[in-house]
Amino acid sequence: MSHKNRLDMIIKKGSENFSLEKEQMLNSDTVERAQQAVDVSEIVAKYDKEASYRSFKGLFEYVIKTLCILFSLFHLYTAAVGQYPPQIQRAVHLGFVLVLIYLLYPARADGDKDSLAWYDLLLSIAGAAVSGYIVYNYDTIVLDAGPATTTDFCFGLASILLVLEATRRIVGLPITLVAVCFLLYALFGNYIPGMMGHPGFSLKRIVSYMYLTTEGLFGMPLGVSASFVFLFILFGAFLHSTGLGKFFIDLSLAAAGRFVGGPAKVAVLASGFFGTISGSSVANTVSTGTFTIPLMKSVGYRGAFAGAVEAASSTGGQIMPPIMGAAAFIMAQFLGVGYIEIAKAALIPAVLYYLAVGFMVHMEAKRLGLKGIPKERLPKVWPVLRQGGYLLIPVFVLIYLLIQGYTPLRSAYYCILTTVTISLLAQNITVFFGSQASNLPVTDELISCNKNAFSDILLALEKGGRLALGVAAACACTGFVVGTVTLTGVGLKLANAILALSSNSFALTLFFTMLSSIILGMGLPTTAKYIVLATIAAPAIETFGVPKMAAHLFIMYFGILADLTPPVALAAYAAAGIAKSEPNATGFMAVKLAAAGFFIPYIFCYDPGLLMIGASNLQIAVIVATAVIGIAALSFASVGFWKRKLMLIERLILLGAAIVLIVPGIMTDLAGITLMAIVYILQKIFRRDSEDSEGASA
Repeated sequence: MSHKNRLDMIIKKGSENFSLEKEQMLNSDTVERAQQAVDVSEIVAKYDKEASYRSFKGLFEYVIKTLCILFSLFHLYTAAVGQYPPQIQRAVHLGFVLVLIYLLYPARADGDKDSLAWYDLLLSIAGAAVSGYIVYNYDTIVLDAGPATTTDFCFGLASILLVLEATRRIVGLPITLVAVCFLLYALFGNYIPGMMGHPGFSLKRIVSYMYLTTEGLFGMPLGVSASFVFLFILFGAFLHSTGLGKFFIDLSLAAAGRFVGGPAKVAVLASGFFGTISGSSVANTVSTGTFTIPLMKSVGYRGAFAGAVEAASSTGGQIMPPIMGAAAFIMAQFLGVGYIEIAKAALIPAVLYYLAVGFMVHMEAKRLGLKGIPKERLPKVWPVLRQGGYLLIPVFVLIYLLIQGYTPLRSAYYCILTTVTISLLAQNITVFFGSQASNLPVTDELISCNKNAFSDILLALEKGGRLALGVAAACACTGFVVGTVTLTGVGLKLANAILALSSNSFALTLFFTMLSSIILGMGLPTTAKYIVLATIAAPAIETFGVPKMAAHLFIMYFGILADLTPPVALAAYAAAGIAKSEPNATGFMAVKLAAAGFFIPYIFCYDPGLLMIGASNLQIAVIVATAVIGIAALSFASVGFWKRKLMLIERLILLGAAIVLIVPGIMTDLAGITLMAIVYILQKIFRRDSEDSEGASA
């Protein structure tokens, strides 16, 4: 259901559970938000290339819908009965991706979105052909260890060009240029002097390696996309179709709306909840932001701050278990561990990230003197849970299955079935009792209900197929990067270059890796950025004895935070479009709110105990406690308020406290806590003096 329809429903159903309270709360800005809801598609299309696709009418509309549904059904079928051999599974996956991208996305972002160009139809057929060639000749390709034939070479070269162009259309030019640079490096490396050079490879050898093996195009990144990443994207589409996003907003309103800065805390909670099933910073921002941003502005927050809160909260969804983003699944394959191990390690840092944003929101609200929403105008927690709590069952099922050792593929498959079953049961039960109460014909109502439910299932299958295209294209394109690294050994060379640049300093290596992650993250989606840096930068960090898990989470964190960091802060810019604020001001404010997020990766690289690696429960508790204290210190320093407005010297002391609390050790922890205690005493003394002077003057 669209946000506009949801708003209309909230307004109309004033007599239903808690809708009266919501209507009272939202009446003042209903018109404004309804208008913003209309503009959401324009905002998303501006900052997310995946949302800028053709809208067909007539025959092509049904063709696209059918292809998307078949795409989803193929993955459900292989999840149920077992996947095909890797190259066949990945080739079929890529075939759907290339066909749909060329049918849906014009060559230019401002191209005609109402009709299909003849050459795009030919390109979509070519996309099916290069993938079909692998499926048709699978036995020959696997058994024949000889050189590639001329036909192999032609299909392989065509596949490389088709993937590069498709990725440019749906993801953007930066990732395409990165892949092209790596391919050119493989071809012309013999002309590069010094450490970075290599003997060079012929074009035929490169094409054969990228197309006919599982090291390049059909390598691990596309393999992850063709298995459980697609299923989790589809799972998210089914969850969204059940109304889980609305439930999260309701629950967040009930839980946090009445506290100081309540609307902003609602944004933090709702975006965190929704982000776990979204996987996209921009999509999460506009999905929850159309409700939370106007709500924050209505109680006194500046537009830039309201947009920044939503952007910072939405971005963190990609690091919040249990689902996280697609990069987490790829990380599990890189590290050779179960996905549940990634989720377990990411849990505490993710909670700390949201705690940090919550601290900043709370202190800003106190500084501005903002109150929460009156309790009588809010829904209540237990009624919300009674009405929609069943929507959380698939999430709990997912956690249970992962803990029990089920693969992510099987877990996602069973969770999709659970979601469909629970949704159908809930709708039928609601209709049955509603018909009984209103004396309507039960059979007719149930038939109508199940027809609508079937339509919702088809819509979720279609949406899942569409949503998977961007991730799949990014994974296919970065397969060229991974293939070049394994073919030429350039990964180790670049890792050594990072070490040489940092003079073997651990702190500088982390700093340069952070910069690389943020810069790449500005132009590349999280999955592509992670794959590139996992092969280049992570080995450099690991040379200092940092566990692989910590090194890989470090680069993933900063790639995600790039969505907040100007000059290319897509999540912040999307939020600014809703808040009607200046984009860069919103971006810099988002960086300020998420400042602790820039510290947390350093903490777990210096002390992996934060990831629950090699530490006892007591040690983990101490690490978490000192991290929370450091986050609080950083929040006070950033906002400039604690018990009262902070003086410059107090802010500097608190900043110093936050920094020393990063470094593990009893002495540094004591130093940080002591510095905070000094500021607290100063706050009390000068506050009392201020109150005394005010009393004397009165």
